[in-house]
Amino acid sequence: MLQTKKSAEQILLIFLGVWTLLNIIQATFVEVHADEAYYWVYSRFLDWGYFDHPPMVALFIKIGDALLPGTLGLRLFTVITSTLSVFLLWKIVKPYAENIKLFILLFASVVLFHVYGFITTPDSPLFFFTVLFFYIYQKYVASDQLKWAFLLALVIACLLYSKYHGILVLFFTILSNLKLLKRPSFWLIVGIAVLAFLPHIWWQVQNNYPSFYYHVIDRSAAFYKSKFTTEYLLAQLALAGPLVGWFLYQAAVRLKTEDAFIRAIKVNFYGIFIFFLFSTLKGRVEAHWTLPGMLCLFILAYLFMAKKETPKWLEKLAIVNIVLIILTRLILIIPVGSLMKIKVVAYYFGNQVWAKQIHEKAGDAPVIFTDSFQVPSRYNYYNRSIKGFGYDSRYYRKNQYDIWSLEDSLRNKKAYYVLPSSHGEGMKQDTISTSKGPYYGRWIASVRMYQKVAVNPVEKLATLKKGTEISLKLKITNPYDEEISLGNSGEKWKCFLEYSFRNGEDLAEFKQVIADLEHIRIPAKQSVELPAKFIAPSSAGKYKLIFSLRTEPFSGGRNSNMIAVEVK
Repeated sequence: MLQTKKSAEQILLIFLGVWTLLNIIQATFVEVHADEAYYWVYSRFLDWGYFDHPPMVALFIKIGDALLPGTLGLRLFTVITSTLSVFLLWKIVKPYAENIKLFILLFASVVLFHVYGFITTPDSPLFFFTVLFFYIYQKYVASDQLKWAFLLALVIACLLYSKYHGILVLFFTILSNLKLLKRPSFWLIVGIAVLAFLPHIWWQVQNNYPSFYYHVIDRSAAFYKSKFTTEYLLAQLALAGPLVGWFLYQAAVRLKTEDAFIRAIKVNFYGIFIFFLFSTLKGRVEAHWTLPGMLCLFILAYLFMAKKETPKWLEKLAIVNIVLIILTRLILIIPVGSLMKIKVVAYYFGNQVWAKQIHEKAGDAPVIFTDSFQVPSRYNYYNRSIKGFGYDSRYYRKNQYDIWSLEDSLRNKKAYYVLPSSHGEGMKQDTISTSKGPYYGRWIASVRMYQKVAVNPVEKLATLKKGTEISLKLKITNPYDEEISLGNSGEKWKCFLEYSFRNGEDLAEFKQVIADLEHIRIPAKQSVELPAKFIAPSSAGKYKLIFSLRTEPFSGGRNSNMIAVEVK
């Protein structure tokens, strides 16, 4: 028996070595995903929070990039924590069943585990700290000791600093074992974790809760589409393993247990997958959001299957499954001509060349891209700068570029404005042949941009009467360190205050607000109230009203919240 245990540990160490080596190769040679580039820009502005996510991913990248500048450095902590996660998972399941061959077969079959073996996004620290949370929670359930309570509190804080989805893990874990509420140490854990998380909460308060507004309100689709649900279900099957995932779900569901820790795993498994299933009713759910649930699926499936003889056909199917995943990983390293026609494959090639080609035209001047946080981030990453800026129009969503001080450094300065389509007939512009197709650039001598200016009604809007003229006062707030003018006298680039209503997926045509802007000057960090009028929609219904300051040559920013109104 002793020899068997030693052999299992040796096999695990060999697997960890192979797993780490594969991830190092992938991390070194696969071009950065656009989201990774965005989080790299995060790391240039370390803070307690960001528009989309908590700050742990920025810290992962900051330290790794400082140690090894380049793609491996950006992904270094993901590679390390992925290997540690495999080791901890084995420690978690080993007391219940010791079948190292099955453990490796199942782990290597899960597509999502391969993705976060080298890709660095907020899910990377979420992966690690979820596993670490379950590892320490297992100890804490068995032994109510102060050391486990203290460690658990610190890990919970790290989990929450990784991604907001960590809240689901905590909620379902407590739900699985309400007796925890009777432990004095439980409330100590809560107190320490909340105290550690306070800096992020304060950041949200200071920035007007951007993460809450985006994730809870802004991401909601106007109407439910059945494809939201079907795509979610199919994606969960695929990510669990395209050939064996269905069997893992079946095994997880069939596992019966009275063990308090495994019950927590089971409640998390059901809770997380069902939570996101219901989330499809309000919009599209990204397939990887269920990562903590996928970890629970793996644990439950392993525990069920380890107590039975693994069918030979399943072993063979799992091996084929793993080979297909590894081949896919290699395709992202080695460009295969025929496969480059596939959009998802081509996405990972030519980005560094593209960034350098744009830089050749722009030089060291700021570069403005539009309606993307990913494109300027890739430009920034591959040029090792923060000169790329994402202008977020009223047709796009807000992101961290709306918070950083990058816009402040652009206003009234010369900048290069780049679009993937023409700036318009008769415009003097450069046609840039890039590895990603043609781009079109033009110089703007003095940028006029008011993307951060807030425009919102002073009072809550009552029910609107369809087709009528509505009078109201708008509060316009200047967040900049200098005075701004909304008038157009003597200005090369004109400014217009406009509005639109959303009743569905898209915004209606923007129309000009009836207001006198000519003499509106707003001192730094101050607000003015402006009498204004607009026309209510001609059809009854529930709408979202948006105000926009459009400054030429841009398409106009989203300067207000989405204001819910009802038209009768």
